[in-house]
Amino acid sequence: DVLPSPEGPVPSVSITEIRQYLRAQGIPFHDGYSCLHTPSLFTNGRENQPLPPTTSAPYTLFIDKMTGSFLCTATLAEGTWQDFQANVELRHRGVPPASSEEPEEDMRQAREDARCIWDRALPLWELLDEDETHKTKDMFGISLVTDATLKRFGVRYLRTAKSLVFPWFSPRDATLKGLKLVRVEKKGDATAYVEETLPRFDSYHNLFGLPLISRRDTELVLTGWELDALALHQATGVASLALPRGATCLPPALLPYLEQFKRITLWLGEDLRSWEAAKLFARKLSLKRCSLVRPGDLQPRPLEALNQGLNLTKILRAALPASHKSIVSFRQLREEVFGELVNTEQVAGIKWARFPELNKLLKGHRRGELTIFTGPTGSGKTTFISEYALDLCMQGVCTLWGSFEINNVRLAKIMLTQFATQRLEDQLELYDEWADRFEDLPLYFMTFHGQQNIKTVIDTMQHAVYMYDITHVVVDNLQFMMGHEHLSVDR
Repeated sequence: DVLPSPEGPVPSVSITEIRQYLRAQGIPFHDGYSCLHTPSLFTNGRENQPLPPTTSAPYTLFIDKMTGSFLCTATLAEGTWQDFQANVELRHRGVPPASSEEPEEDMRQAREDARCIWDRALPLWELLDEDETHKTKDMFGISLVTDATLKRFGVRYLRTAKSLVFPWFSPRDATLKGLKLVRVEKKGDATAYVEETLPRFDSYHNLFGLPLISRRDTELVLTGWELDALALHQATGVASLALPRGATCLPPALLPYLEQFKRITLWLGEDLRSWEAAKLFARKLSLKRCSLVRPGDLQPRPLEALNQGLNLTKILRAALPASHKSIVSFRQLREEVFGELVNTEQVAGIKWARFPELNKLLKGHRRGELTIFTGPTGSGKTTFISEYALDLCMQGVCTLWGSFEINNVRLAKIMLTQFATQRLEDQLELYDEWADRFEDLPLYFMTFHGQQNIKTVIDTMQHAVYMYDITHVVVDNLQFMMGHEHLSVDR
């Protein structure tokens, strides 16, 4: 994915400008947590639906306060702030606004593939015999999850791929929009879960469990995994949803669906990365309505808690408010300090898998740190840093590259070769297979080249952090970004 190029950047819009524009156009709105809510421009053009008076009609159009992007949850029309303004202008001229376009060919194909898999998959409680059902449930660690819960969430099993199938239904008309397949891989004693989505990850914007939410629900638990959502709902009865990519990112496109909740508890997982992600997501969702479940021995992830017979309701009640006051006493920090002592390895950061020596020097990748690599021209800085960043990216660290020296095509070629650990020039028939896997990494490139205005670069970085939850930025290299003249101390 490439961010907007410097020639035509997305004009940034401030929340003040958005409010002024809506008032000037006479569009009523109210302030939500991460979005402004307005009546939809896209529903009135429907002859079969008389327009209800605005007092009783729920506002179904949501405008993101950070970016100005909008989504109408009634028609699924979406677009940028400029698209929204264009639609308002059209309405003044009496032209009905354009409804959401037909899905692209790739998306249509993905939906058809999803439909075929869905039709072949069986409900878990309808397998050949009880023995197979028990074995399957056991394999995924869901022996305690009841058939009623599986039925309620519509989970199926694809026998040929030994995978659980989680559906993604459109919140508007309950049509099947996609799937997530999860299978188990044993590596020695360790169990790893391998996920695959249709459509591909970057366009898979599903909140698993959304069709079960009613308008009256005001409290929600957000989890990082579908099986956690099942366990939570079964054990506590609270509304629970799973994020599509776990603790990796919370796409802004999903924020409108979370606006109705007055209280959101984030219970993403059992390691410190999930805890860091929960704090980051709480900022997006508005701190004042968020609470976080701190990972710990007695507070593992929900499915694990269910399997250990822990009281999930009690764990939720003990969740910490996300907004700390400006001044705290040690008593409030006590648990966090203990957590850091217990998890010294995790606190040190995310270890490099390919560079054990580097772990001795830097301990691991931690947020909020700056590392500078220096060396003469041609000594291999770019080659090494692309390998070093790729190592973290493969472990789910969302990475943004700003290469001012070599172009993105060449950089991506280097990284793809390092990812495949072989020369693809000699085996072009393998290209698509490796490219597909590479495409699923949380990796983004800035489209700048040569000397740049530093403000533009920093604005682009901030935009990327909000949109893609970037936690690792690589700048290659500093001299190119700054230009060579006026190298004052300030710069």
